[in-house]
Amino acid sequence: MEVAYVCEWEKRPKSNHCPSIPLVCAWSCRNLVAFTTDLKNEEDEKDVSHMIHILDTEHPWDVYSINSGHSEIISSLEWDQSGSRLLSADGDGQIKCWAMADHLVNSWETIVGSAVDGDPIIALSWLHNGVKLALHVEMSGSTNFGEKFSRVKFSPSLTLFGGKPMEGWLAVTVSGLVTVSLLKPSGALLTASESLCRLRGRVALADIAFTGGGNIVVAATDGSSSSPVQFYKVCVSVVNEKCRIDTELLPSLFMRCTTDPVRRDKYPVVTHLKFLTRENSEQVLLCASSQTGSIVECWSLRKEGLPVNNIFQHRSPVVGEKQPMILKWRILSATNDLDRVSAVALPKLPISISNTDLKVASDTKFCPGLGLALAFHDGSIQIVHRLSLHTMGVFYGSSSGTSQRSGDEPAIKRQRAAGPIIHFTALHFSWTSLALAGVDNHGKLHMIRVSPSMGQMLDMNTLLRHLLFLLEYCMVTGYDWWDVLLHVQPGMVHNLVEKLHEEYMRQNQALQQVLSTRIVAVKASLCKLSSATAARACDFHAKLLLIAISSTLKSLLRPHVLNTPDKSPGDRLTEICAKNTDTDIDKVMINLKTEEFVLDGPPLQSLQQLIQWVGDFVLYLMANLPNQGTIVRPGFGFLRDGSSLGMLREMMVMIRIWGLLKPGCLPIYTATSDNQDSMSLLFRLLTKLWLCSRDEGHPQDPDEALIDECCLLPSQLLVPSMDWLPVNDGVICKLQGKQPLRLQFSKPYSLPLNSNSQVEVFSRIAGAQRMDNLRCLHMGVSPTEESKACTRCGCVTMLRSPNKTNAMKQWEQRWIKNCLCGGLWRRIPHTQS
Repeated sequence: MEVAYVCEWEKRPKSNHCPSIPLVCAWSCRNLVAFTTDLKNEEDEKDVSHMIHILDTEHPWDVYSINSGHSEIISSLEWDQSGSRLLSADGDGQIKCWAMADHLVNSWETIVGSAVDGDPIIALSWLHNGVKLALHVEMSGSTNFGEKFSRVKFSPSLTLFGGKPMEGWLAVTVSGLVTVSLLKPSGALLTASESLCRLRGRVALADIAFTGGGNIVVAATDGSSSSPVQFYKVCVSVVNEKCRIDTELLPSLFMRCTTDPVRRDKYPVVTHLKFLTRENSEQVLLCASSQTGSIVECWSLRKEGLPVNNIFQHRSPVVGEKQPMILKWRILSATNDLDRVSAVALPKLPISISNTDLKVASDTKFCPGLGLALAFHDGSIQIVHRLSLHTMGVFYGSSSGTSQRSGDEPAIKRQRAAGPIIHFTALHFSWTSLALAGVDNHGKLHMIRVSPSMGQMLDMNTLLRHLLFLLEYCMVTGYDWWDVLLHVQPGMVHNLVEKLHEEYMRQNQALQQVLSTRIVAVKASLCKLSSATAARACDFHAKLLLIAISSTLKSLLRPHVLNTPDKSPGDRLTEICAKNTDTDIDKVMINLKTEEFVLDGPPLQSLQQLIQWVGDFVLYLMANLPNQGTIVRPGFGFLRDGSSLGMLREMMVMIRIWGLLKPGCLPIYTATSDNQDSMSLLFRLLTKLWLCSRDEGHPQDPDEALIDECCLLPSQLLVPSMDWLPVNDGVICKLQGKQPLRLQFSKPYSLPLNSNSQVEVFSRIAGAQRMDNLRCLHMGVSPTEESKACTRCGCVTMLRSPNKTNAMKQWEQRWIKNCLCGGLWRRIPHTQS
């Protein structure tokens, strides 16, 4: 383990948090991290602002701080399954639901809330939506994604008509109440509360898990290690438009340390109570502590035969009668005496913990999802096996910063530094378990890499296979893959991209279609990590825009008669263009039913900027064909990409037909001759190049005649300078070294590019025109319009739409929530536009 970066406040705020309720932290599947601090007013010490800070891990300095309005300390933060909404709960029983304002990660607002007045919340969870995926390590060598990642039968906590999961949340209070709030489709909130059991008592710690049958299990303890840990089954239903809660007592357990004569009074307080996973209510982790140390135990719920009294054992059994079974908690493992635990983080990767999976994981040294993290008051972190609790890796911090030392160094040699020791008060795993986000007692955010092999020596092929497996998992689930990129070195990029493409091509056609844009986005993210492949990142982003424009233009086509055949006009266009290899665009047009391309003038005219981008892109590709030699320039990846070149041919034909109806929608070229038919010339050259790469299995090099014709293009047409996406200003490209970055909240981190880097070939010149990369519009050198940028690829677009026509508004609505690459939007200052 090693620190990737540390982000701190410029002026450290006074913290007023209660030692018994640590700061909290939560990491969403979209790589958004939320954490809390309590800021004290210097003039009035009673006036405390309970702040929630939200940031995306790629731009940690761009933190959005919310004065939450909570009147007491925030005790819980919980992201929903989509990573777009956040729950916060406090010590006064207030629960608030936060959502993005205008779908921006640095703009949040509260949309709804519930309350159990005066009753502090100690456990909080969203209701389960019934989606559960299992990751099979033993199938990592399979070529079928369906065998590597399988959907597990799992019922939602509550369903609407038709089986759709109902949204809502569940909380447990100190007084032993369980409260449920349900979000109706109309936006109304149904709320109900019920006691966990008839004899209500104080609950100091609780946690929530879900069963495959749709039930909820709550674990609760009064905080004393000598008291039992109680478990309750909670069933939620809606009867006559009212929420109903039914509870049932389940088997309980006593911690092993209280029955050990040596440790009976050594650890009097239970400080942590966690189910190992939210979808497994049969395994629980317990930590009991004293002022100086802690002990951790792992328990499992098992079915056991009920022993029968001797009087009944000699009775002749009835045919088919089985021995009665009961559920009983059994201890799986326990640690030795440890330093005092300050925080616990559990893995989210849904790795199967069957004996086969565990053996394969051990043999292949695949560790993500197998370990849980324990943070200690001396500043160190241990990763221990989730079942055996054996140490898998150790990270040592220090009061002056963070440092890494060998795991076998004796503790007596690690002298404590003078001054207050920095330790983690909140710790959270990423969704692939390859990174830890920790907030220390000074309010700093630490991002820690967690090696997939936990420091074990791996050959390059095995490491690549592990990273590839997790990238595939992110592709299938839609989770962000930023934490996987933390472990990719520049030398791995080419191999990972090639292997990812090979695995993708082995999937069935339907799955390929579903993942078609997501794999391009993953490849683009990988290629940005190396200067040798940075030009290919531009190609992948251009391909995403090309796919989007193609599908939008084809969606405008309508069949001429209602009783249409199976194929849409867009499908017929693709089929005819694939069969017709003629280089004359007008001859290809003759084979099409032009009545299907008849559109009104306004939609065509409003889409002219997208049409212009297609025309400019074809011209740029053909004019740069002779230049693709020693230096890999943007556009190189398209020269052997038969499918993309075929897509460009189809759009050229479509645009040619529309030009007959509305000449104003045609792309504008600056030609040296008045009688130059620019579109016909470009289509002829494009078709010749497409014929060379049509068979992607055996592509051919362009012949000399084609290259000679392309060499003449700059003398016939003015070649535009394409505005490629800028090199991303995020932090991932700057984390290649082993030294952690020191960052400050609200201060962007900039690293000058190496002057010899190939990235300079397409980097933006100071004073150049700024582009709206989605609308393909020039915004000027110093844009005055508010803009937003993608957190993943850096794509910039205006926040407010300048368009009035429906066709362009429909285009913009497609990207209102996410960028072309699937990344989230963040508002950026005018200077960065």
